[in-house]
Amino acid sequence: MKSRKNGVLAAALALLLCACADVSMQPYQRPATPDKGAWSSQKGLPIAPGAMIAPDWWKQFRDPYLDGLVARALDSNFDLKVLAARIRVANAEIGEARAGALPTLDAGAGASFEKSTGQKFTKQFNLATQVNWEVDVWGKVAKGVEAQSAEFRATEADWRAGYLSLVSDVSTTYFQLMQFDEQIRQQQQTLEKNRAILATFEAMLGQGLLPETRVLQQRAEINQLSRDLIELGRLRALAGNALSTLLGIPAGEFTVAPGSLQQRVQLPVVPEGLPSQLLKRRPDVVAAEYRVLVAYDLVGQAKLAQLPSISLTGRGGTASFALGSLLKSFTFGLLPSINFPIFDPSVKARLKTSEARTAVAEGEYRRVVMAAFEEVENALVNLDAHRRQRVELEQQAQRLGVVAAQVEAQLKEGMVSQLEVFESQRTLLASQLALLANHQQILSDTVLLYKALGGGWPPVEVGNAARE
Repeated sequence: MKSRKNGVLAAALALLLCACADVSMQPYQRPATPDKGAWSSQKGLPIAPGAMIAPDWWKQFRDPYLDGLVARALDSNFDLKVLAARIRVANAEIGEARAGALPTLDAGAGASFEKSTGQKFTKQFNLATQVNWEVDVWGKVAKGVEAQSAEFRATEADWRAGYLSLVSDVSTTYFQLMQFDEQIRQQQQTLEKNRAILATFEAMLGQGLLPETRVLQQRAEINQLSRDLIELGRLRALAGNALSTLLGIPAGEFTVAPGSLQQRVQLPVVPEGLPSQLLKRRPDVVAAEYRVLVAYDLVGQAKLAQLPSISLTGRGGTASFALGSLLKSFTFGLLPSINFPIFDPSVKARLKTSEARTAVAEGEYRRVVMAAFEEVENALVNLDAHRRQRVELEQQAQRLGVVAAQVEAQLKEGMVSQLEVFESQRTLLASQLALLANHQQILSDTVLLYKALGGGWPPVEVGNAARE
């Protein structure tokens, strides 16, 4: 009687301890971030009214060759394939988490043979099965499934972020290639002009009309231009190798035919986007928030682990000294049990670890959001400045073109020397190179803005996904 009272007292104490465990969870909420109602640098930019970013935004550049490169990269890029494989892993892990709520069945067979001195040889055969099932009364396993489902959604967002980065990298690398091609052509023209100037200088030196130092300076200028031309060729080759890797092709085995950036790639309009939309559309922000949800669910699972666990164990089997009579009799048993985690340091430690990881996930989410705001602001600032610079560069190139034409006309009338014609043409080429670089900058700024604003991906409500 006394032992029974002690058992009842121990059970009551265990229930009391479990009842004191805090297993309450507040509804999931997105971590708070600083408010941002509008972009500070969007005023004055040509924004398409009411138009959002198209999912295939790179087609706004109206270059079929670029479209083909992007399609090839999306099909063959290895980084994107790795991200897709991680999605499959995360999906499989959802099934693994669900399996924790299912019973397990073990079956086995055995035999024993024994011979002792002075005893007969004995043998025994047996078959046995056992079913174990920990009933998910409190939803601990279900909470783990929710956490893994959120991780699956996060890996999907990772893939979208990788997709967006890949398209951006292919586009900007392609623009660089086209820019290098035009720079190389104009550098070659500049080099030819300077060689013609050198020939004129050498003729003047022979007539005693020019000091030798001026000829040496011009030769040094040609050396510099030749070195720059070699450097442009090197940079063009490196950009081609980078593009090959993005396309999933070994470097050196794919080349892009020389082209003209300003003729092939058009400047698109600037897409519209608001800060509130950014948090729902940018894949990296969505992925970071899903991982906050993962941490939130794992805290809930760790809290539920403080409650008693109920297990059902069923056993069945047979044993016989003769193999032929093994299946003639069976033994069955059912063993329900309840386990109280009265003192398990790992339970409390796991809860503290989960809560600490939640703080890390929330901090990471805020960091990603702040970086996203900065990227959009920087892209808008660069785009606005480069567009205004383009106006000045176009006027400069136009005026220098008029000057070069007038100087060449004056040459025919004998009013200026050939040297002045060469100098005016060289200045005009330099302004045209600056205009070309500005064109590439605006294209790259636009790509970065498309990327920073979420690249056309639809909005995601992480909170709603948590309740599905």
